[in-house]
Amino acid sequence: MLRKTDMLTISFLQAAGVAIYIFLVANLMLHGNSWFGPMAGNILGPVLLLTLFIVSALITASMVLGYPIYLFWEKKKRKEAIKLVLMTTAWLFLFLLVVLVLILI
Repeated sequence: MLRKTDMLTISFLQAAGVAIYIFLVANLMLHGNSWFGPMAGNILGPVLLLTLFIVSALITASMVLGYPIYLFWEKKKRKEAIKLVLMTTAWLFLFLLVVLVLILI
């Protein structure tokens, strides 16, 4: 059985990894035109955006669900796996609230 402090640490690190990844992707999208040039009138822009969307979904799902799926299927710790996903979600929501408060200040 995972200790509560272990679950808090794991969920925090998972959420922090997702938050950092979101920051990096947002930075890429914000500065994309200056780094790669404008994509107006080019089919490559939408294709790259949709590819980035799919790859981002896979990366973030792996970050958030990878270890809980291992706990659920391999270790048969179903309650801990569900709790870990919920704790990671709570951390992500807390990070969102902090960002919104910082934007509003």
